[in-house]
Amino acid sequence: MSARTATDGRGLFYVMGPSGSGKDSLLRALRERLGPDDPIVVAHRYITRDADANEASVALTPDEFQRRKVLGCLALNWHSHGLHYGIGVEIEQWLARGLTVIVNGSREYLPQAVARYPKLCAVHVRVKPEVLAARLRQRGRESEEAITRRLDRAGQAFDVPAGCRLVEIDNSGTLQASADAFAQLVGATSALA
Repeated sequence: MSARTATDGRGLFYVMGPSGSGKDSLLRALRERLGPDDPIVVAHRYITRDADANEASVALTPDEFQRRKVLGCLALNWHSHGLHYGIGVEIEQWLARGLTVIVNGSREYLPQAVARYPKLCAVHVRVKPEVLAARLRQRGRESEEAITRRLDRAGQAFDVPAGCRLVEIDNSGTLQASADAFAQLVGATSALA
């Protein structure tokens, strides 16, 4: 595999969607289905808050996050809702080995991600507004005012760079159905057996 192929994002799936759309549940369901022969890795995120048991995240203090950013340890990083998020440079080694790599990204940061990895496939996880509202309230992380802001933001359009492949997955129904569609998209053959 050429260095250009390894670093252009071919084999990289950038999952995004509003908070509460079920991205973490979808990624967890995929990880649980992967067999030993599936050359697929779900990257963990670095985040400046305690990690939720449902997500593949590593909690860092804001100072440690900034230190790693300065040291070049992050391939992707962004700021949202008062928190810092990042994906480690280890994904580049995985891509170079020919693995399919899946990251939990941000809609707002998609243009920067595509600039670094022009061949990535963007996966937008969406849900019906009433489902999203119920999930956000059930999570219990935020005030009603913060939930209202998240619902407003969820309905806003986001920038998809020209030439970027975008796939939509509706996660309003059962997790099983969404996970099946996602597994098929990323080529998780064991998950479909």
